Amino acid sequence: MKTFLLLLCSNLFMTFAWYGHLKFFRGWSLPLTILLSWGIALFEYVLMVPANRIGYEEEGYSAFQLKILQEVITISVFIVFASLVLREKIKWNHAVSFILILGAVAFAFYDKTPAK
Repeated sequence: MKTFLLLLCSNLFMTFAWYGHLKFFRGWSLPLTILLSWGIALFEYVLMVPANRIGYEEEGYSAFQLKILQEVITISVFIVFASLVLREKIKWNHAVSFILILGAVAFAFYDKTPAK
C-alpha cells in the first residue's frame, strides 16, 4: 500500500510538471517553463525512488510489476487531469486503450511465484 500511495503522489507531480504548463504557464518562455517543470519533477523523483525501493525490497514486487503499476497510475492520473484541468473529453479509443493497459496489469500480477 505504501508503494501505491507513493507512486500516486509522484505521478501527481509528474503529470503537473509535464502537462500543467499547457494550462497554467501559457505565455511563459519555453526555457523558463522547462526549468519550472524540472523543479516540479524533482518532487516526483523524491517520491518515485522510495516507492520503487519499498515495493521491490519490502513488498516483494518485481521490477516489471512496479513499472506496470506505475504506468496504470500514470494513465489514471492523466485521465483525471486531462478531464478536470485541461477540459478534454475522453474518446472511445482512449477508453479502450486504458482497458487494454488494465489488462496488462492483470497479466503482470497474475503469476503468484515470488519475484526473488
